[in-house]
Amino acid sequence: MSTTKSTTSTLRAATETYLQQAEVIRAGGGTKGVERQHRHGRLTARERIDRLVDAGSPQFECGLFAAFGMYEDYGGAPAAGVVTTIASVGGKQCMIVANDATVKAGAFFPMTCKKIIRAQTIAERARLPLLYLVDSAGVFLPLQEDVFPDTDDFGRIFRNNAVISAKGIPQIAAIMGNCVAGGGYLPVLCDTLLMTDGSGLYLAGPALVKAAIGQEVDSEDLGGAAMHAEVSGTIDFREPDDEACLKRLQAIMHADQSVAPVSDPPYPVVPPRRGPNETDAIFRTSSTEQYDMVELLACVVDDESFNEYRAEYGRSLVCAYARIGGHPVGIVANQRKLTQKKMPGGKAGPSTAMNMPAVIYDDSADKAARFIMDCNQKHLPLLFVHDTTGFMVGRDSEQGGIIRAGAKMVNAMSNSIVPKIALIVGGSYGAGNYAMCGRAFDPLLTLAWPGSRCAVMGAAQAANTLLQIDLSARERRGEALDDAERRDLLAAITASYSEQQDIRYGAARGWVDRIIEPERTRDELIVALEVARTFPIEGAYRTGVLQT
Repeated sequence: MSTTKSTTSTLRAATETYLQQAEVIRAGGGTKGVERQHRHGRLTARERIDRLVDAGSPQFECGLFAAFGMYEDYGGAPAAGVVTTIASVGGKQCMIVANDATVKAGAFFPMTCKKIIRAQTIAERARLPLLYLVDSAGVFLPLQEDVFPDTDDFGRIFRNNAVISAKGIPQIAAIMGNCVAGGGYLPVLCDTLLMTDGSGLYLAGPALVKAAIGQEVDSEDLGGAAMHAEVSGTIDFREPDDEACLKRLQAIMHADQSVAPVSDPPYPVVPPRRGPNETDAIFRTSSTEQYDMVELLACVVDDESFNEYRAEYGRSLVCAYARIGGHPVGIVANQRKLTQKKMPGGKAGPSTAMNMPAVIYDDSADKAARFIMDCNQKHLPLLFVHDTTGFMVGRDSEQGGIIRAGAKMVNAMSNSIVPKIALIVGGSYGAGNYAMCGRAFDPLLTLAWPGSRCAVMGAAQAANTLLQIDLSARERRGEALDDAERRDLLAAITASYSEQQDIRYGAARGWVDRIIEPERTRDELIVALEVARTFPIEGAYRTGVLQT
């Protein structure tokens, strides 16, 4: 089999696996959970979203793989029991947060909290209206110590409600099922509150009220829609069912004039030079193979819009001004092929060396820092395309000032006032992940291809390092392993580390917003840039101290 076919098959296999797993996750709690919702006269979370969004509006779902492979002792929590998606409602881009009551009655797991907080963060930074479709039994009590107290836990959601409201970003909540205990604060902290008949909103349910104060009361008198509409005055709109509630929510969004409708891109849309389906043929999965990042980008950017910055200098990073679907953007991307580096020389003139693929060198980091600063001056959103093993190491690199240059790039990127989007197509390792706007550096959105990897270092290097640490510890205890035992131990360590560097492992923990199909990269980035257009750019661009 040829190299190209092998690479294509590997990428396609990873994509097919992702698509199959995504379909299972979207099923939520399965057929029984769906039947239970319908039996109560309620729609599922995804049915509600489909009816709410504008016809034909693409749904940019974030966090589908949240909690993937986690909480298995409790039967799992597909998508962390909540759907978070960006879509158009009333002609305006909105962030929709919908509890999935087919998964443990919509209870909050630790990752449920983190996923909702991430959705709120995206909405706050891009000034997207937040629409909450509430149907939750509250905290998942067996894991309450990991749900309740910290800054990325349950209470932070309500704090964010208050802060987002103070910033003038619309928040609308529709209670279409259970809303109990502390979860009751979320809708009441929103600007507008809708509720359907048959739903419940109370701090403590009938059983808990009886246990706590001895009072007997039914759920309707305690916290039904009629009571809150007529007696407590807590809700703004009482609706008979889900369908009516969603129509009312659409009408409210139509009436909201604080948010501008989605507009056309600022420049005409031009097809890319290469077809989006050519990504499979260009990209190389194996770290031992090379490909030209410029050619991969040609499948994504508008034809003739690509203007490479300092193309002959610092070639291990590609920096370019471009447009994607008519949206201007500055691109910083790792080059995955051998490139030449010219260095000052004496009487004989400049000398040359070769740059290894996927490695960031000092001159490239200097170039990228300058480019990032220029994009901020021009108010251009930044797209970072990851396929890197990290920064170059060794004597020559250290003497050339790799740490200084890398710090300059990190400083310039960290202080950016423009929106940043990250796309991981291959590897994203170590400090390379940091410099390319990894999760710790506030990307507005992080996308990734199936089969991509993210970790402090590659599995082979990490496994051998961990093996040596383990063997040294055993040696101090007087234990000895034969060759077969060493091989088995190395295999076990490698398997464990390989699992952790898999992008689905990171997506499960919220490090990635969205795993995407490679051939749809252009379409996905167009939506991401549409979201980035609402990002407010405030103040002048400034960096901290730069080591020059």
